[in-house]
Amino acid sequence: MMDCAQYRRSILADPHDPNPDLKIHRDGCPECPEYTDRLLRFEGRLERATRMNIPAAGDARVVPLRSPTAGASSRTLFLRRGWLAMAASVLIVLVVAGSLWLAAPGSSLAADVVAHMAGEPQAWARTDVPVPPPQLAVVLRDSNMRLDPNAGMVSYARSCLFRGHQVPHLVVQTEMGPVTVMVLVHESLPQAVRFDEGGYRGVIVPVAGHGSLAVLARGQKADLNAVRHIAGRVQGAIVWTAS
Repeated sequence: MMDCAQYRRSILADPHDPNPDLKIHRDGCPECPEYTDRLLRFEGRLERATRMNIPAAGDARVVPLRSPTAGASSRTLFLRRGWLAMAASVLIVLVVAGSLWLAAPGSSLAADVVAHMAGEPQAWARTDVPVPPPQLAVVLRDSNMRLDPNAGMVSYARSCLFRGHQVPHLVVQTEMGPVTVMVLVHESLPQAVRFDEGGYRGVIVPVAGHGSLAVLARGQKADLNAVRHIAGRVQGAIVWTAS
């Protein structure tokens, strides 16, 4: 089944791609229809901006005044306003395009987080046995952080290679079951990203000055609001140490 990252990469390449898998994903996804609407609105604005014609000096729509000097000034002002209008349209297009391209990296990051989960299925065990504090401290040390007890019981802690960097991969036991936390100090996002793909639901939240935090639960019935609450709790429990 196509996930959000694959869908968004496809429609960025061709917003009118007839691939039926795109429609199936869009019809079943809570977020991608809005993303698609934004992309299509952007495409419409881009088309209008590129079709905009600036009247030539001899255009009948440019009405000269009585004075030749005044007429020249009027034509200059008219042309200047036309160029400013065109520039404003292009600026709007660039702003919309920027917001769309910024959303894509977050989706790609979420897809990579989900893909990483497949390599460590043992992390999802329900247990009441915590990771020994010295072992947890070693895993967190390279990210210049430690966790206070408010984060919850950490039952799994490993330092994993993710996008070329060693990152802490933790599992916190919660009232809704095991929840995975990945501390991504090398991955910055402009805003939080929610995802629901590959059998996982979660969020990636930006952490000012310290990259981002990916928090996810397994299963399509996982409560996304509860995951967001856990993400806030874990983030509040992080104590950043000196590098």
